[in-house]
Amino acid sequence: MELLNSIMTWVMKKRIHQIELFRQYPHDVQHETFQSLLSTAKNTEWGKRYAFEEIKSWETFAQRVPVSSYEDLFPEIDRMMKGEQNILWPTTVTWFAKSSGTTNARSKFIPVSPESLEDCHYKGGKDMLAIYVNNRPDTKLFTGKGLSIGGSFRTNEHNPKSFYGDVSAVIMQNLPFWAEYIRTPPLKVALMDKWEEKIERMVAETVNANVTSLAGVPTWTCVLLNRIMEKTGKTIPEVWPNLELFAHGAVAFGPYRELFKNIILTEKMRYLELYNASEGFFGIQDQTDSEDLLLMLDYGVFYEFIPSGHFDDENPVTIPLSEVEIGKNYAMVISTNGGLWRYKIGDTVKFTSISPYRFRISGRTKHFMNAFGEEVIIENAEVAITEACEQTNAVISNFTAAPVYFEGKKQGGHEWIVEFNRQPDNLQRFSAVLDEKLREINSDYDAKRYQNIALVAPKIHHAPEGTFLEWLRRRNKLGGQNKVPRLSNSREYVEEILTIMEDKDAN
Repeated sequence: MELLNSIMTWVMKKRIHQIELFRQYPHDVQHETFQSLLSTAKNTEWGKRYAFEEIKSWETFAQRVPVSSYEDLFPEIDRMMKGEQNILWPTTVTWFAKSSGTTNARSKFIPVSPESLEDCHYKGGKDMLAIYVNNRPDTKLFTGKGLSIGGSFRTNEHNPKSFYGDVSAVIMQNLPFWAEYIRTPPLKVALMDKWEEKIERMVAETVNANVTSLAGVPTWTCVLLNRIMEKTGKTIPEVWPNLELFAHGAVAFGPYRELFKNIILTEKMRYLELYNASEGFFGIQDQTDSEDLLLMLDYGVFYEFIPSGHFDDENPVTIPLSEVEIGKNYAMVISTNGGLWRYKIGDTVKFTSISPYRFRISGRTKHFMNAFGEEVIIENAEVAITEACEQTNAVISNFTAAPVYFEGKKQGGHEWIVEFNRQPDNLQRFSAVLDEKLREINSDYDAKRYQNIALVAPKIHHAPEGTFLEWLRRRNKLGGQNKVPRLSNSREYVEEILTIMEDKDAN
């Protein structure tokens, strides 16, 4: 394995030169990407509709092609899922990455072309390793196996020749055969769809392996690590003494950092953040002394940005990468080698450097909770709470919600504070209906709630009359356009309101 480690480290480092090129010449690389995308797709339905063949500049592209949401592209994607081809992208698309839904659907289905799989998702995974070994020349990463926690996939019921699933499952199912030698558990376990059984099988398959790295969402990784300690009665360093890296993404790692330190219990453990989504692979933490992400510019993704204050404009004006400024909030717009054209991904970023382009994910364009990969948006919350009110004869005046983060072996969840004008007939029933409706309309929330593995049932607080008004008063935000945030990934608002409720009880 030492020989394999030397060979793999040498191979991975060869990519660093190419990364340095787009660091030094970002606008040239993006221009080449732009031209390649339009040239490749010019004879698709979308390319003909907007006359890609005639477009020579980004300015013309921005004027001619509309900024699109998932709802805008859904008719074309729906046709692709039913077997039609050459609509958004010319090569045959048979895989779709499933992610949380929007206002018109329980789930989104993002096309994954052969090019986006190879030149974006796989390239991102390899670059993550290249950057890591370049920063850690003494690494022994390839003397053992990488443990990755994937999702699952299934055959498309509308077209048996195509498939959909979590992007991790799409990637794993299409990995080259040699990749199986350096990863664990076997695919048949990693891609199981019953999470409770999957965790048990993963424990059995991996406790005796020489695991040197972990990759996945912090939520599920915590579940697995806790289960391994329960089953073995050992600490993680005792189970995997050569473990040195956790590559994580999908949710903010801040709330999990101390938890992982308490679980891993070794100073040699390294943490590497990734910005990989169903739509593509966009950023990698490339410095050992900073959590900033390097924007990856040669993955077949062309970037544009909507300045803060214009996220919800009907026809938002965008700027190219060359015009972004440090410290300002932007919504990302992407055109990709998977057939997404001027697509609003829904994430917001702030650049911390423009030479090279480094950034941090600053949030979502709308209120949300995504502490565990559940991606609950405000539309989900309002639909669910409306249903709960209807079924329990309740009327609300205000509400807010935030995550309850992992604490030791305590599971995560959501904590809601609701002020009623008319109380529900039964608060427990109200909570149950809210939970059931969220599971119905949001597939990611449903997955995290399965068997209470990652998310327990929501906790509902009945706020006394005037609680939210008092919160606004204390923040000097009475009147005007000021309002209570419906959802937040931070517990700041919930903790402040809970304090007000305690004050009211004391009086």
